[in-house]
Amino acid sequence: MTDLIPLPHFFDNPERALARLSPDGSRMSWLAPRDGVLNVWVGDATGGDARPITNDDHRGIRSYAWSRDGRYVLYSQDEGGDENTHVYAVDPDKPDHARDLTPFPGVRAGLVALPRSTPREILVSLNLRDRSMFDAYRLRLASGRLELVGENPGDVIGWVADRAGRVRGAYSQTPEGDYRVMARADEADALELVAEYDNEDGGAPYGFTADGEGLWVSSARGVDLKRLVRLDIATGAETVVDEDEVVDIGGPIISDKTGELLGAAYVRDRLQVSVHDERFGRDFARLRELHHGDPRISGQDAQERRWVAAFDDDRDPGATYVFDRATGDGELLFRSRPWLDPATLAPMEPVVIRSRDGFDLYSYLTRPIDGPRDGLPMVLVVHGGPWARDSWGYDAEAQFLANRGYAVLQVNYRGSSGFGKRFMHAAEREFAGKMHDDLIDAVAWATESGVADPARVGIYGGSYGGYAALVGATFTPDVFAAVVSYVGPSSLVTLVRSFPAYWRPFLASTWFRYVGDPEKPEDVEDMLRRSPLERVDRIQAPLLVIQGANDPRVTQQESDQIVAALRERGVDVEYIVKDDEGHGFARPENRLDAYAAMERFFAKHLGGRSAQG
Repeated sequence: MTDLIPLPHFFDNPERALARLSPDGSRMSWLAPRDGVLNVWVGDATGGDARPITNDDHRGIRSYAWSRDGRYVLYSQDEGGDENTHVYAVDPDKPDHARDLTPFPGVRAGLVALPRSTPREILVSLNLRDRSMFDAYRLRLASGRLELVGENPGDVIGWVADRAGRVRGAYSQTPEGDYRVMARADEADALELVAEYDNEDGGAPYGFTADGEGLWVSSARGVDLKRLVRLDIATGAETVVDEDEVVDIGGPIISDKTGELLGAAYVRDRLQVSVHDERFGRDFARLRELHHGDPRISGQDAQERRWVAAFDDDRDPGATYVFDRATGDGELLFRSRPWLDPATLAPMEPVVIRSRDGFDLYSYLTRPIDGPRDGLPMVLVVHGGPWARDSWGYDAEAQFLANRGYAVLQVNYRGSSGFGKRFMHAAEREFAGKMHDDLIDAVAWATESGVADPARVGIYGGSYGGYAALVGATFTPDVFAAVVSYVGPSSLVTLVRSFPAYWRPFLASTWFRYVGDPEKPEDVEDMLRRSPLERVDRIQAPLLVIQGANDPRVTQQESDQIVAALRERGVDVEYIVKDDEGHGFARPENRLDAYAAMERFFAKHLGGRSAQG
């Protein structure tokens, strides 16, 4: 029997992650712990002679980028998980002196673009003028001066810059939840309508074409699957550029240097790349030979001579290589978690499960690498969103649970993204309905095929997955022997009413369409029927609830109210709240506390292994 792998090996900080090259290729950067907290480190071109340049001492930095002139490293950070992110800049030659470029309390900042043509400026979005909507600003890195370049009329949900660094495009939403693509010749001009898309057809722009006369757009107009199209700004005509027979377009691969289309990415069971440029295709094929995982190019120099690629692999997380395109040679830079031996981790098996009404549910099964293959205790792990998806690759939760002796089943239930608009929109008004039926059908597949012991099935998830876990406990109480809800909503009414002001422009196409509008009495009645809080008297299985106190998406009220309702009935429920966390735990010590509790909980109620006795 494989030894128990210590929890920190899965859930503590990686040794290194997210490597990037400076624009001139002379320096290499990555994230690594500094006094136990993730910070940005910078070394020479080979990664040697490295030192930390940031000094975050609390939540850690999880994303960053080089400015185009290579003078600064830019990163985003919020306060305690409140998601009001600010943009910071630090000079690598003057470490530990980060400047807050968006120092506005209660305001959320986002990066719109780091234009290659304006290396001393970036484009950001801010809800500074109105907390419910985001305007676009040009920000000078040296001085922090802001210039408004895109005033939101109230319906814009995304801004698009061209290669000259001008905000010339926008993606907007109608009150009915449909979409519009807008464009203009220059920032001084008014935005004009280019194309309209029904809600299910998408129309989201990825960016401008190299000549600035078109937009790369994801469109399902007239078909089920979203395709990559070129949208002509002058005429609104679509030209299909790339498409797949199985899944939606994942995104175009664009040369940062030339703006030309190099390829298109899709995620079936694993990454698929359609090639549009001969040199790119040759080099990407060579890159794939370095490792058996799926490569993601995470960085490159401005001349695109060298790539930094991290490989997503089910048993070898974050193996990162530097690839020289001229020679075709690749060199391992680091493994993110070198303490994990791939031989001790479990393979993730793609499986297709048929729903009771005929949908193919693309799913993933991870089983312990030794011991029995059948009759196992099983945890159904439900992804969040719900407009997201599970995919093949390293999954710390799946590996942790498999190491503890559980089969782990992850299901792309209806409403999961990437499988076409029919599958997506089959989830409308089906929270706690057919979306949950898909999960129950997956459990039935696992038990009827002999993989899982029907008396020892648990359910766990975060966000929507946490809601699904609570639905499992209240709508199908006989199916699950243990339930864990992580930042999970208990009432659809209080959930939607509590959303941040800046979510309001998005709600017509998402929550109001799929779940309901809590300001409409007829919707409230249906939303309550689909809320676990209204059925707490049906809960039979032991319940563990985990919550971040600063969560702006699923507020603490959601967990408080269902825990209180259970305790009023005299039901014992374990409840973990972290005061310095939001929608998901960023601090390693908090993650370790949560997973240690989950380990004990599932061991007690499902019979798996535990390192805690």
